[in-house]
Amino acid sequence: MGRKGSMIEKHMNSNYLDEKMTLLIYQPESYSPMDNYHLCIMQDGNDYYQLGRIATLSDRLHDNNEIMNTIFVGIHYKNKYDRREKYHPNGKENEAYIQFLSREVVSLLDDIYPPYNLAQTRTLLGDSLAGTLALMTAIRYPNTFGNVILQSPYVDSSVLQVTESAQSLDTLTIYHIIGEKETAVTMTNGETMDFLTPNRELHNILTNSNASYEYYELEGGEHTWKYWQKNMKHALTSMFN
Repeated sequence: MGRKGSMIEKHMNSNYLDEKMTLLIYQPESYSPMDNYHLCIMQDGNDYYQLGRIATLSDRLHDNNEIMNTIFVGIHYKNKYDRREKYHPNGKENEAYIQFLSREVVSLLDDIYPPYNLAQTRTLLGDSLAGTLALMTAIRYPNTFGNVILQSPYVDSSVLQVTESAQSLDTLTIYHIIGEKETAVTMTNGETMDFLTPNRELHNILTNSNASYEYYELEGGEHTWKYWQKNMKHALTSMFN
């Protein structure tokens, strides 16, 4: 069975990144410019469409009235090295990417889908480093992005420090998962890292903040799309109910 919604491809020349970027936008079958929509902006966009099966899931959840009107926007990377430079807090292009996302992408989407409630209608979704990017961007620009879905984010001391000192957490709605077996994750640079322990530290910070916050540890969960895909329905229905 084919997709019911519409996939739209938008190209833009980013002044911040000095490169041509592509947005893959998935509108539900019932889309009407007369209605209001929530925007879910996904880093690792192709992975969310192909491995996360977001488009198919969107069709089903909209058909069953399990989520509000939601449009999904996917932004992808060139390769794993490009991904690290853009998403990692210490990446050479991290600052430029955050500006691209918060200024250029939002401006383009606002022209197509005029916002009706500003930050509260924009969600950043990401897995691993893409989740880190989502959280760091929302903390910096809480008036632009009001919601974050984190699937096994990369968390180091700088991420913990930024989160703990953030003054804007009370405006954010955050959904956060980590797998119980994410204790020896192989990263792009070949190093192995325990993701579970620092995610639990992040959980403690967010629990003690004024953020609207949901946290789950996936039983048997590992750092793979097998577990993130299984979690997608719960993540989306929790955020967009």
